[in-house]
Amino acid sequence: MIVTTSSHIHGKKIVETFGLVIGSTTRAEWLGNELVSKLRKFVGGEFLEYTEMLSDAREEAIQRMIAEAKQLGANAVVDMRFSAVQSMPNAVEILAYGTAVKARKAAE
Repeated sequence: MIVTTSSHIHGKKIVETFGLVIGSTTRAEWLGNELVSKLRKFVGGEFLEYTEMLSDAREEAIQRMIAEAKQLGANAVVDMRFSAVQSMPNAVEILAYGTAVKARKAAE
């Protein structure tokens, strides 16, 4: 599955468009992360636990978006974007969305 933030795929021609596909996941901080983050406010530095949690959430959202695209018969997602919203206190929803398409090798 090709996933790109571009509206085109180099060397490929989009032959069919299926429409919007979305993958999402919601993550909440847990007590251990909350305690570590409070300590980091005093000593400084990157919130590694949150960075890892958000990275995992983005990957899960992408995989869910890809699964939805495959169900439609797509072999690529173009114009892929992320969105993040605070869905409740101490929780964030990560969305991966784009346009599911079928792409073939461009004629030379």
